[in-house]
Amino acid sequence: MRALLAFRPEIGPPLGALTDLLLHAPGSLTAGERELIGAYVSRLNACTFCCNSHAAIAACHLGDDEALVASVLADPESAPISPKLKALLALAARVQRGGRDVRDSDIARARDAGATDLEIHDAVLIAAAFCLFNRYVDGLAAWTPTDPDAYRQRARQTAEHGYAAGLPPKK
Repeated sequence: MRALLAFRPEIGPPLGALTDLLLHAPGSLTAGERELIGAYVSRLNACTFCCNSHAAIAACHLGDDEALVASVLADPESAPISPKLKALLALAARVQRGGRDVRDSDIARARDAGATDLEIHDAVLIAAAFCLFNRYVDGLAAWTPTDPDAYRQRARQTAEHGYAAGLPPKK
């Protein structure tokens, strides 16, 4: 991703700011929960780089619990997470298939599980943004590491400092 942003350095700051706002800024959903939404949508989109990157960042935020992250990515409905997060992940999956796939019952389920309108909005926006990010990365055939440690090393820095801090410098 850094190489893609280095190719068009003017794209990095707005994408970094959006990603920081959606995933790193304070909010009622934890950074770990928001990263899980991004990783899950990336898994659904079969974007290995984004799935592995955001799964590693989610694990950092969730006490390095890689098993929890793996269970969410495999099957959120049976994962040991809150009903609210399960509902938001189901909503994100609907958005991943297409915005018009979202049903009133998906929103009702999220609200019934305790999600606020802001959390519903943010889950939808995270899912939509990750569809863009996944297609950007895969459409330009970004290099994708195969070693999980490559993701873990970068994840800690991103979890602590956010996304804008990791952007390549402007030329």
